[in-house]
Amino acid sequence: MTTPSVPQGPSLWLDRPNRIETDPWRDGLSADVVVLGAGLTGLATALTLLEQGSSVVVLEARYIGAVSTGHTTGKVSLLQGSQLSSLDKTVPRELLEAYVSANRAGQEWIRAFAETEGVTIEVRDAITYAATDEGAPTIEAELETASSLGLGVTALSSLELPVDITGAVCLPGQFQLDAVELLAALAAAVRRNGGIIIEGVRGLDVHSSSPCVVETERGDVRGDRVVLATGMPFLKRGAQFATIQAHRSYALAYRWDQPALSGMYLSVDSPSRSVRDSEQPDGRYLVVGGNDHRVGTGQPTAARVADLADWTAGTFGALTETHSWSAQDYRVSDGLPHFGPISPGDDHVFVATGYNKWGMANAAAAGISLAGQFADTAPGWATALRGRVPTGSAIRTTLAAGATVAGDLAKGWVGAELSSLPEDGPAEGEGVVVRDGVKPVAVCRVDGVVSRTSAVCPHLGGIVAWNDVERSWDCPLHGSRFSATGDVLEGPSVTGLRN
Repeated sequence: MTTPSVPQGPSLWLDRPNRIETDPWRDGLSADVVVLGAGLTGLATALTLLEQGSSVVVLEARYIGAVSTGHTTGKVSLLQGSQLSSLDKTVPRELLEAYVSANRAGQEWIRAFAETEGVTIEVRDAITYAATDEGAPTIEAELETASSLGLGVTALSSLELPVDITGAVCLPGQFQLDAVELLAALAAAVRRNGGIIIEGVRGLDVHSSSPCVVETERGDVRGDRVVLATGMPFLKRGAQFATIQAHRSYALAYRWDQPALSGMYLSVDSPSRSVRDSEQPDGRYLVVGGNDHRVGTGQPTAARVADLADWTAGTFGALTETHSWSAQDYRVSDGLPHFGPISPGDDHVFVATGYNKWGMANAAAAGISLAGQFADTAPGWATALRGRVPTGSAIRTTLAAGATVAGDLAKGWVGAELSSLPEDGPAEGEGVVVRDGVKPVAVCRVDGVVSRTSAVCPHLGGIVAWNDVERSWDCPLHGSRFSATGDVLEGPSVTGLRN
């Protein structure tokens, strides 16, 4: 199996010399709306609210684009793998139509903003394909569903990629972009319109008073409303975590001296394969992604990256690898995104989550939806998605996910009982969970330094697992991730692993 030549690090989009300008912290901050999270959801929501007259403060725990948006593949498409035909089996038709309308609105919002602000968009055909006999019926279903929704899709029998296929569906006129270039332009627009963006400030709690009080590591911030644009909401009320699963996938970038691709690609086979190109200031790149799994499961993760590198080499030949990174995405049990109150009847705290790997158009749609809800001008698709009732399929999925979480919880604690620490400690780049008396302890060695922390996730008590390719501790319950020394990286936990 191929060993990737580049260690995990910043994505192609984040690997840039200049940081995005933000604002300094100051005490006593208040605004009409406080947005937590400065990815595409947070910044699109902030700008939309500013343009309709609200004052906005955006707080980001790490830096702009630190998690999902900074690690996306950057496709903005209404054809989304097999998403449409999958939803057609599980949700009422009116909700499927609302989902497509939401994504169309989000796509148009990004396109208009990019054209106004000079953000480069690369128009491409969106192509979903199957390379196996097992995947062919999925292609037929996606073609049928997309056609019935009025999308101008066509069937293909071959691709420009050196891949033999059993079927493909194509939707012209979609586009791809550099997500961090988009974030930089959005941040500038937010600040130009009077918004405040502060990095390095993690929200710890939100009190639904009037005004709301957002507790942070630096002090309190007040706002009439609060938007959690943090991927997985970190507040436990509303129990959003019970209906959401966190998944991780991988991407590799290579120098690409061939002509630009005319399409951007996603396979329906398992493991999935995502392919696009990207024109950067220093040349063109090929970006390949895939090998999704639930966070905290599917170890060793390094094997998944190696498998992706093997597939790329076998498909495209010898290429020069330049970047290797990972991304985290969230899926709500019914497969639809949630833009709305954190719990029924709460008119103060709102969330946007559950984009199921299609966060670009959905994130912009979240901004449109939330701003409309605050002003009582929400479009029909937003009202439909907000007011939906869980289907039988969604309830079964939630129950199954709950059983999986319970199983992971028990397995983690039992596993800590059974594991033992090597006499010399873990080898370089390895981690293990062991017992120290009655306490599960996470022990790892990174760059020659052995670190010991509690293995218990502070969110809901799951036992973390070692992610060897990213050298992190990942919780299988709800996707919290921690550095080798226990600091929070992402997910719903707001505190790190205890020393």
